Amino acid sequence: MADARVNALMEKIVSLCKRRGFIYQSSEIYGGIGGFWDYGPLGAELKRNVKDLWWRTLVHEREDVAGLEATIIMAPQIWKASGHVDTFSDPMVDCKTCQGRFRADQLDDIPCPQRPSKMVSQCEGEKTEARPFNLMFETNVGPLKDAASVAYLRPETAQAIFVQFKNVLETSRQRVPFGIAQIGKAFRNEVTPRNFTFRSREFEQMELEFFIRPDEVIEAICGRVATVAEGSWQGEPQPDWGWEVWHKYWVEQRLRFYESIGLPRATLKEYWQAPEELAHYARATVDILFTFPFSKRDARGELIGEELEGIAARSDFDLSQHQRFSGKAMTVFDEELKAAWAKLEPGRQTELARRYAEARQQYLTRMAATPEEAEQAAAQARADAEALAKGSYVPHVIEPSAGVDRLILALITHAYAEDEAPDDKGKLEKRVVMRFHPRIAPVKVAVFPLLKNRPELVAKAREVRDLLRPLMTVFYDDAGAIGRRYRRQDEAGTPFGITIDFDTLGEKGPELKDTVTLRDRDSMKQERIPIHELPARLLSQVR
Repeated sequence: MADARVNALMEKIVSLCKRRGFIYQSSEIYGGIGGFWDYGPLGAELKRNVKDLWWRTLVHEREDVAGLEATIIMAPQIWKASGHVDTFSDPMVDCKTCQGRFRADQLDDIPCPQRPSKMVSQCEGEKTEARPFNLMFETNVGPLKDAASVAYLRPETAQAIFVQFKNVLETSRQRVPFGIAQIGKAFRNEVTPRNFTFRSREFEQMELEFFIRPDEVIEAICGRVATVAEGSWQGEPQPDWGWEVWHKYWVEQRLRFYESIGLPRATLKEYWQAPEELAHYARATVDILFTFPFSKRDARGELIGEELEGIAARSDFDLSQHQRFSGKAMTVFDEELKAAWAKLEPGRQTELARRYAEARQQYLTRMAATPEEAEQAAAQARADAEALAKGSYVPHVIEPSAGVDRLILALITHAYAEDEAPDDKGKLEKRVVMRFHPRIAPVKVAVFPLLKNRPELVAKAREVRDLLRPLMTVFYDDAGAIGRRYRRQDEAGTPFGITIDFDTLGEKGPELKDTVTLRDRDSMKQERIPIHELPARLLSQVR
């Protein structure tokens, strides 16, 4: 079933998210507002952990990626150059009977407001013709509300990276190939937001724009361009990598990241878009898919999966567009190219310049609206080829773009499990457990004094809490039976529990003094461990 409200598992997940403080409906006390969600205490920690790991993996642990944090509102000309003003729209229809407004391509998936048991497409009622609906949120900047003050909340984070490309290149002292990473909010006025947080009007993106040399430049410098079939994309980046190998490399890197935070490859699918599905500027795009409870099935009955991330080879479209609209050069000078070009045979120079000119003309002509502009495009392509011979070019880009909120929902969905565990009297009872990978778990460890009315136990438990708190998120709980406390932390996804008991105080023998019981969330196994060993033991699991 496509709708979360009639999906039993999805209902359980949504209920748990509110009950345990992962996700709340925004503005709930006023009836809520569609397509907007707030993250509670556990959800905020989970989300922060995922973003921090993404940033650490891509920026801190690499030498070829720099970070950026740009504004949500930018010059409206940016969205004209990117095509969002003219083409960023969904087909929309109105139902004259129920007064609802729906995406034309989702009528088979959305329950009718008046008859929830049926989809909109199955209900009687005159529908309007489909018409485009621009998804950007419009606002005004300045004291006057007129055409000159119109601006937009950004519908994606990528364009800021392209606009700031030259500034980052110069101030970070990077050289192509290199990337610019950004995490930030984006806004899309979805006609019909649905499936909990999967399709929202306010969401967060983690995007990398990785700028690379055109293949003609690689060939001029290295004498060849590596192929995917050679398998080099599985290792460290090499100077002879062209766009195809870089693209495959980043697909692999993104899959490894998902594995590192608890989504095994078996839960993910690579969907390589067919040529007719590609955006006009894309040479190739791979979607990483995850199967949610609300995912649909294809004609063969197989679950299709939903997109978590797209990895696109976007050619030089974006930088070229901003160069065209702003009048500011987005080219880079490559000393290595200039030196290599001078050593090429004249025939080789001619061939590479021709290929580069053809590629540039193909792009420029596609953007031309009149015959005069087409002639200008041909002249510009020839000028670009001449600039190539002098060491200048517009970089191409590989773009891994992930939705944070979709990823959080995937992690919650994958982590949710039910099993049985003994209560305080040894009787088996149902247990709900969130099996988050320790690296992303909102709380890493919970500390429990066996009894809260024994000051010496409480004092020692707080001592353990204070030992670990500077290193990781710690939750202290002394309320209720120890079994109840375990269950609460299991539902929160806390991977480890530490119990301070009378053995810790040495009451049953000096050999156990200053040891605690360390409990594993998933196996529920317990072992005795000295307090001084806790930091190293836990850090090895949660980082």
